[in-house]
Amino acid sequence: MDLDLKNKVALVAAASRGLGRAVAEELAAEGASLVICSRQQETIDRVANDISAAIGAEVLGVAADVSQPDDVVRLVNSGIERFGRIDILVTNAGGPPAGSFQSFTLDQWEAATRLLLHSAVELARQVLPGMKERRWGRILNITSIAVKQPVDNLILSNSLRAAVTGFARTLANEVASFGITVNNIMPGYTRTERVEELSRMMAEKEGITPEEFVAGWEKEIPMRRIGEPREFAALAAFLVSERASYITGTSIPVDGGWIKSLI
Repeated sequence: MDLDLKNKVALVAAASRGLGRAVAEELAAEGASLVICSRQQETIDRVANDISAAIGAEVLGVAADVSQPDDVVRLVNSGIERFGRIDILVTNAGGPPAGSFQSFTLDQWEAATRLLLHSAVELARQVLPGMKERRWGRILNITSIAVKQPVDNLILSNSLRAAVTGFARTLANEVASFGITVNNIMPGYTRTERVEELSRMMAEKEGITPEEFVAGWEKEIPMRRIGEPREFAALAAFLVSERASYITGTSIPVDGGWIKSLI
């Protein structure tokens, strides 16, 4: 299937590892030029060079902390200066700490809000004028299965990724007439550094090995395994493509059947 991404420019946030990197690699393989970011310039330069060498795509790496509005403005402007426009935005950010309600201060709530909600809002704010002018655009937010089925001990992520979903669903209606789609993609348990970190932390609390803890997750998943980043990235590439032009305002899980709700 030709996804018609060969002349598109995609900005993928937090793309140095995990799902962000997998999505960036998939879009590059489909022919898109990339703007990618992470907090460390050396790290994102290495990733940009690796993707460019492996796939042949044009890739611009920018050091940016998406929880900081000034960094978001600089990131988007850098992409526009290099490529002339941003056609596709994939919002993404590292997960906030795990813990119960009583374990977090107001400052930690505010930091998590900047990281997860404000970053998505500000990235969208910066790219939308150009998308409206060209009457074409794709915004895809990487959220979590926790939006539909909260995960124990992840109160920050459960709360704020749900807020991103409400923002995206409302924005989708506002910009649909401009040929812009806004969707969310909800990763389940996937083989990323973030999930490995969570499994180690939770396993230590329970006095078991990380492998035993992951096995417990796998028992809850109908497919009896955790996902691979490339499986997630395949859907992301479709949702930002021309082929998905009539899909907007929705949240789609990639979770091996873990979510138990009907819709």
